[in-house]
Amino acid sequence: MSDFSIDYREFIGFNPEKMYKSTIFNGDHLMLGLNCLESGQEHHLHTHAEQDKFYFVLEGEGEFTVEDHTFSAGKGKLICAAAGAPHAVRNAGKVRLVILMGMAPSPKN
Repeated sequence: MSDFSIDYREFIGFNPEKMYKSTIFNGDHLMLGLNCLESGQEHHLHTHAEQDKFYFVLEGEGEFTVEDHTFSAGKGKLICAAAGAPHAVRNAGKVRLVILMGMAPSPKN
């Protein structure tokens, strides 16, 4: 990465079949990406054994699950899941849900 200032809107995308994912930054200790979910799309319940994860809602509103808690969160909300905690996200709204996602340490590719 040669730029130190990034416009997240350049990473927004669309996939009619499933959540669209793009990587913004992938360093040795941190990965940042954009998750874009159209109405009705979801990222099913899953875990990361060795990574803490956060979602920061940039646009839209989503239904989030962390462990056994499910709740709605909109623009400006931060959702955190510690390593090993089951988590999921679903776009139950009518507009695209855009989330800045971060994982640390960066997963091995």
